[in-house]
Amino acid sequence: MEKIQDRFIRYTAIHTESKADVDTVPSTPIQFELAKLLRDELTAMGYTARMDDHCYVYGEIPANNGKEGPVLGLIAHMDTSPDITGKNVKARIVPNYDGGDVVLNEEKGIVLSPAEFDSLARHIGEDLIVTDGTTLLGADDKAGIAEIMALAEYLAEHPEVSHGPIRIAFTPDEEVGNGPAFFDVKGFGADFGYTLDGGRAGEIEYENFNAATLRVHVTGRNIHPGSAKGKMKNAIAIGMEFDALLPADQRPQFTSGYEGFFHLNDISGTVEGADLLYIVRDHDAGKMAEKKALAEAAGRFLNEKYGSGTVEVSITDSYRNMKEQILPHMHLIDNAKAVMEELGIEPVVIPIRGGTDGARLSFMGLPCPNLCAGGENAHGRYEYTSVQALEKCFAIALGLVKKYGA
Repeated sequence: MEKIQDRFIRYTAIHTESKADVDTVPSTPIQFELAKLLRDELTAMGYTARMDDHCYVYGEIPANNGKEGPVLGLIAHMDTSPDITGKNVKARIVPNYDGGDVVLNEEKGIVLSPAEFDSLARHIGEDLIVTDGTTLLGADDKAGIAEIMALAEYLAEHPEVSHGPIRIAFTPDEEVGNGPAFFDVKGFGADFGYTLDGGRAGEIEYENFNAATLRVHVTGRNIHPGSAKGKMKNAIAIGMEFDALLPADQRPQFTSGYEGFFHLNDISGTVEGADLLYIVRDHDAGKMAEKKALAEAAGRFLNEKYGSGTVEVSITDSYRNMKEQILPHMHLIDNAKAVMEELGIEPVVIPIRGGTDGARLSFMGLPCPNLCAGGENAHGRYEYTSVQALEKCFAIALGLVKKYGA
């Protein structure tokens, strides 16, 4: 059986970066390279596997205990975040981490330091997997892929492990919000599942943000500044005024836990016209509605101040909190906790301060909370995991397969 760290590092070398604001799925054709590899590897293990035109990979592991159900699904995504390049990832292992600084790139002065990332303290004595500091690592979510594929290989080599029917899926474009867009829930055939797309070993997540995209367009009027008094409407300044009308304490850098936020993600423009792009998040549906209403009220106020049509506000919902879909299936959470405790891993139930394929899949008829995959510092050059974290998350997935196959 291939070592899980070797499998993971092999997958990280494949460039699968997705791209935002693209109508097609997958958003980048490069994702097909990993999809084809995973399909072929599942087939080589003796399983039925297929890849469709939208780059989804589906695999079937038949029951070996004579039971027809329940059917357990395991899901991970193939794409990496476009926030930082995932091309030419150079992953390496730092053995027996001693708790100090890890120099990722001496030439560029890039250091992974516990002074900035206190999560490193949990990994003292472990074998870290890091980059050279010029790319992300891709543990989000190639760690999840490696764990699922290692599980598939393990079950193929250990027929004495009793298990029920298992379905595997690998999705494209999760990082740009389109992971479930063409997911074949009916063809997948699982009764429920887990995405392996979380962070530290032990995390269980079944509450995520309600999410919306807020777009603001400001129409200004440009006049020579020497004669602009009473005539100019500076769209950039009005856009900044709009931002100032939103609560300063509801920005990402000032929130945690269940607190929602307005995040100004992009701003561009001139005196004549400006555009602001926000993501709006809150776990509580009522508070989310209040945030939308506040943004609309800010637009009305500015239109009263500067003239009708100056500010256009549009809000588009992205995904909803999966909690309401998971509550009727709390065995998914209870069993995950039980498996972790049996393995000596402390379960940590936390809300997702973001989104996951499982949120939309849960509303598509596939209850699907999120489990740890072992990565830390996702979407950046300081992303890392450890060999031991990968092994723990693999053990959790195997434990769930055994529990549902009992």
